[in-house]
Amino acid sequence: MRDMLGDELAEQIGTFRKELFGLRFANATGELEDTASMARTKRDLARALTVEREREIAARK
Repeated sequence: MRDMLGDELAEQIGTFRKELFGLRFANATGELEDTASMARTKRDLARALTVEREREIAARK
């Protein structure tokens, strides 16, 4: 993720958020069989947000 451009990273974050929403919805309705996918998606989203935040901090300096 660190190699992605800013636009690509923002798009990836949006994708992770949409995917997590869908997984939460599927889990709530009982359709989700692989509940570990929620944890993986949360982790990926957190990684992407961390990279974005690091770039914001670096840009301020």
